[in-house]
Amino acid sequence: MSAEKKKLPIGIEMFKKIRTAGFYYVDKTGFIKELLTSWAEVNLITRPRRFGKSLNMNMLKTFFELGTDPALFEGLRISGEKELCQTHMGQYPVISISLKDVEGLNFEDARDMLGSVINEEAMNFQELMDSPKLSEYEKKQFEKLLLEDFEKNSSLTGSLRLLSNLLYKHYGKHPILLIDEYDVPLDKAYQNNYYPQMVSLIRSLFSQTLKTNHHLHFAVITGCLRIAKESIFTGLNNFKVRTISDADYSEHFGFTDNEVREMLAYYEIEASYSAIKEWYDGYHFGHANVYCPWDVLNQCDKLRVSKDAPMEAYWENSSSNAIVKDIIEDSTASTRNQIEALISGDYIEKELRPELTYTDLDNENQDIRQTYLWSVLFATGYLTAIEKTDNGLYKLIIPNREVREIYTDKIRSWFHTKIIRNSTIWNGFLDR
Repeated sequence: MSAEKKKLPIGIEMFKKIRTAGFYYVDKTGFIKELLTSWAEVNLITRPRRFGKSLNMNMLKTFFELGTDPALFEGLRISGEKELCQTHMGQYPVISISLKDVEGLNFEDARDMLGSVINEEAMNFQELMDSPKLSEYEKKQFEKLLLEDFEKNSSLTGSLRLLSNLLYKHYGKHPILLIDEYDVPLDKAYQNNYYPQMVSLIRSLFSQTLKTNHHLHFAVITGCLRIAKESIFTGLNNFKVRTISDADYSEHFGFTDNEVREMLAYYEIEASYSAIKEWYDGYHFGHANVYCPWDVLNQCDKLRVSKDAPMEAYWENSSSNAIVKDIIEDSTASTRNQIEALISGDYIEKELRPELTYTDLDNENQDIRQTYLWSVLFATGYLTAIEKTDNGLYKLIIPNREVREIYTDKIRSWFHTKIIRNSTIWNGFLDR
């Protein structure tokens, strides 16, 4: 194989770096066109972790932000949309933040981390301090963002609205807002017992930033879970949600079969196609069947060095599997039987709740709690739907071999801790 092959972008979420530093790029710029032809003022897109959300968000930032280099998009799908590129490429101030690191063992630490994230983004617009279009008072308000001077929650929750207003006044252009991994602070808060405080903070931040903000052009928000509107997005009527069940954007997160085949051909490792499909394919998003891109990139990187490299699990090691542990340790006998059926390759039929709050997982009603747990497993990629029945239930399966092994390992661990004392039951389970 030629030494001139492009490098694989393992863990790289900067679009510009991929395009300028000799990395292989799977063209997802069709996302830009679909977004521009169907956007609402607030767009929430949910996908499991490691399916390209952050890279796509950075691609949007690179495309829309003022002064972008058009050469970054040459030869890509979006470059064929001449009128669209002329109208929108490089035409907007872009506020782009990620909440993936907003966490702490207590609310105060997490709140301070959120302030740091917003402060870091404000630092990218220091030209506002010299703007002849801003009053001295407005410059002092902006200076507080630069100094991370958030005296109380109200100044923090109003920070993004303030920044969008100042950018509009300075540039005369409505800014675009991108918020990646919006639900991570809520997950961390739930785990560390300050969930109500974090919900209140994020709700106020989103309400002030997104509700009747006439200076904002539009916002795109990504995460794994669709948190209930009444919990976080209260009062937003300009709100559009696209989950893994929707056809919109279905091919833009994850790799399609054709994209995987092209990558394998490029690196001359086509012989591994069947194994890669068995291990990493199987997800159904809307009308598209997709592979987990994190797995494919990592395995291709191994295979291009050694064509005999064994298939490995990558997705399961990229973050905690706490959700799976919860459903197994909290499971009833019926649930455990259904998990065993899933491992055997069967499907189960379940009602899914499209919206939830983390407190739903603690509902005292066992049936309701189990419904939410199945819904979380579906939304986070541990299950995928092959069909929706006439009575509104979803036929759920384990998507691929890698995820099946997660279930197998966790179930054996659960049985080991709960039933190991009864050797007859344990041995009977292993013999199945």
